[in-house]
Amino acid sequence: MTAAEHPIDPRSHLAGLSQKPGVYRLLDDAGKVLYIGKARNLRRRVTSYFRARGLDNKTLALTAKVAGIDVTVTNSETEALLLEQSLIKKERPPYNIVLRDDKSYPYIRLAAADDFPRLSFHRGARRKTARYFGPYPSASAVRESLNILQKLFRLRQCDDAFFKNRSRPCLQHQIQRCSAPCVGRIDREDYQRDVALGVLFLEGRSSQVLETFKGNMQEAAARLDFERAARYRDQIAQLRRVQEQQYVHAADGNVDVFAVVDGGAQACIQALFIRDGRMIGQRAWFPRNELGVGEAQLLGAFLSQFYLGGDRDLPNSVIPSAPIDDADILAAALRERAGRRIEVAAEVRGQRARWRQLALDNADLSLNAYLGDKRNVFSRFIALQEALGLEDAPNRLECFDVSHTFGEATVASCVVFNRDGPLKSDYRRFNIKGVVRGDDYGAMEQALRRRYTRLRQGEGALPDVLVVDGGKGQAGRAAAVLNELQVQGVAVLGVAKGPGRKPGLERFFVDGEELRLPPHSDAFHLLQHIRDEAHRFAVAGHRQKRLKRRRRSELDGVPGVGAKRRRGLLTHFGGLAALKGASVEEIAKAPGISRRLAEEVFGVLHTE
Repeated sequence: MTAAEHPIDPRSHLAGLSQKPGVYRLLDDAGKVLYIGKARNLRRRVTSYFRARGLDNKTLALTAKVAGIDVTVTNSETEALLLEQSLIKKERPPYNIVLRDDKSYPYIRLAAADDFPRLSFHRGARRKTARYFGPYPSASAVRESLNILQKLFRLRQCDDAFFKNRSRPCLQHQIQRCSAPCVGRIDREDYQRDVALGVLFLEGRSSQVLETFKGNMQEAAARLDFERAARYRDQIAQLRRVQEQQYVHAADGNVDVFAVVDGGAQACIQALFIRDGRMIGQRAWFPRNELGVGEAQLLGAFLSQFYLGGDRDLPNSVIPSAPIDDADILAAALRERAGRRIEVAAEVRGQRARWRQLALDNADLSLNAYLGDKRNVFSRFIALQEALGLEDAPNRLECFDVSHTFGEATVASCVVFNRDGPLKSDYRRFNIKGVVRGDDYGAMEQALRRRYTRLRQGEGALPDVLVVDGGKGQAGRAAAVLNELQVQGVAVLGVAKGPGRKPGLERFFVDGEELRLPPHSDAFHLLQHIRDEAHRFAVAGHRQKRLKRRRRSELDGVPGVGAKRRRGLLTHFGGLAALKGASVEEIAKAPGISRRLAEEVFGVLHTE
């Protein structure tokens, strides 16, 4: 390759490069960064991009756009690695492996200084006035843990403003998820005992909690307090189920395991997070691989950004599925950040090898699901995650719609999608009652309240995203209902029809703001699909209810007149019109109809 084939003359730029460690940035003719890399020897590494032979097509496509080179010399490779990740996070170059999510780990926060401490989701700076448990790999893992804590220990999760202004117990107390300290249903001493048990559980000492529950159950039974004993029995059963679900293979272990599977155009990186010997969660990423680098280099670039590009909780060991480039440099950078030794080792045995294989198996499954069909629901869920800025790809979506004809036979529908598509076994319809005819807001509110009251009682799974057919107003009403029921962690999105109800012109609203989605995007198509399915299901239910009501005889509401007597009356008079024109005395002459029953029939037929 000659110098004329490049926008720049490589020789003039490369001759003056230092041979020390550092970071280089490849720029296009507009000065925008195309790629950022680190090097042990800057001159040798940058020169490799402009060799005459041995470059693949993707690298040639990159170098063809290079119009300038910036370098920064550092004192060591570790400094170069740290600077590289800082610049990648800031610039987000198109040819780098870019981690789209640089949020810190979430925690469970316990306001330990309060008389009745609250458990809550927390992300960000940690203060000394509270206790923090975690970290957890995702927000969904925190929500699941908080749900378990509510069932087992009945600790409050409402915010302080809600707590201080209660005059009667809320729904959480009614469904046995809170002991209602806000209205004095439990004293401080008993509540603090429940808090202590919750802390033991969060610290991984669930066996100690189980023994305490057993002792409390036996003590309550000895006092003949069988209601309390039954509650402890249920808590023991729930705790045993939780213990069975935990993936425990070792008494200790603070490890992050990463596996990469390269599918050519797309790669998958799967992580398992092990804390105290328990797998507390897993997660998959699908990074872009614009330069087509190998698995080891891909995983190395990812791990550098994952740990050095944000405020991450650092484990004692990092286990990649393949030996990564410059593992010793990454370990040194992690040690410098954590102030302790952190091992980065791909060669492991025993339990750690089994964890690594489990991560590889999950990565392979995730990639196959993703690549199976780029138009499938799974890829659309990934697109929706990016559009809404969610930490994890949603697993479950629910969409509500309301159907009626000028307020007649109002029906609300709830349809459910998971990553396999419509989950029709979880579809539900709600016959709306007690709402002003034509009041779509009231109908939607009633359906949402009925649905999520049941879910809070444990009759199903909460969705990650709630979609309502309606604009900003309906989305705001839905968010208010969830807040009233203390349903947390559910994103609410409103779908408003476009001008002329023309497909492709829909508008989306999140948190009172419009969310602009390209009409051709996968996220747009997913929301269209679930909205249309909710509309179809609501209309079908409405038509069935309306048809049933119109087929109903006016005699159906008469006490004592069943199908046989109804048939006899219509046969005797020759039809409903003649029956309506008959007097009480004439009706009483029909077979099987007494004077009292005739008066009932006459009264029903002549009521305005």
